Amino acid sequence: MNLWEIFVAIVLGIVEGLTEFIPVSSTGHMIIVDDLMFKSKELFSKEVANTFKVVIQLGSILAVVIIFRERFKELLGLKKGSAGGTASSGPRLQLKHVIVGLFPAAFFGFLLEDTIDTHLFSVYTVLIGLVIGAVFMLIADFLPNKVTTTHSVDQITWKQAIGVGLFQCIALWPGFSRSGSTISGGVILGMSHRAASDFTFIMAVPIMLGASGLSLLKNWQFITIDALPFFIAGFISAFIFAMISIRFFLALINKIKLVPFAIYRIVLAAVIYIVFL
Repeated sequence: MNLWEIFVAIVLGIVEGLTEFIPVSSTGHMIIVDDLMFKSKELFSKEVANTFKVVIQLGSILAVVIIFRERFKELLGLKKGSAGGTASSGPRLQLKHVIVGLFPAAFFGFLLEDTIDTHLFSVYTVLIGLVIGAVFMLIADFLPNKVTTTHSVDQITWKQAIGVGLFQCIALWPGFSRSGSTISGGVILGMSHRAASDFTFIMAVPIMLGASGLSLLKNWQFITIDALPFFIAGFISAFIFAMISIRFFLALINKIKLVPFAIYRIVLAAVIYIVFL
């Protein structure tokens, strides 16, 4: 393992951490940074490179778990004021809302996993996802007669939880962005941008952890002693920069909304089109 490979791992971890949970498509960025600049599948075998992408995604997931740790304790009944503790005043987000939101994407993701991996992971399909996703985000921000009724994630209704879960299915198309589809969907359904973002991040942990965990189990044999520094460097950098990215995003999303991200996605799509197509 040489210094160049460690540098590649750190940069890819940074890209993953910065883009995984904001609505700009981490897949689109990986195409630009990895496939164009670093070509990790040429540094390592295809299996090792794919396993690495699972490992750095786990680093990003860990960041969400830490940022929302008190909320997860509450949802799991491990904290006072939660379902398993002393009742708190006012409505609170409940685990059943999260489960309802998870079900549609988990079901269709399991059903269509092989089809998506075989037919939808290409530069062209990601390009389509980036552009259509950007249009969807603009529609969410400029929808006429839209009324915001849910200003906190604790006010989410069953209808909104199910609706956001259905919108998450759109993100099975690579390049669409899970957070882009769910935050936009939440806003369309009457949630504030911050409430939709909070629900998106909380809901992302179990579904991403399940998918990444299964992928890691299938590819465990590729995490060798020689490649371990590569995996560790990527995991740590993804974790650190996901923490930074998520905190800034949550602090600003109610102010800047989705328009800047939609514009950025269109610019990114143009760059991918010029470079690859």
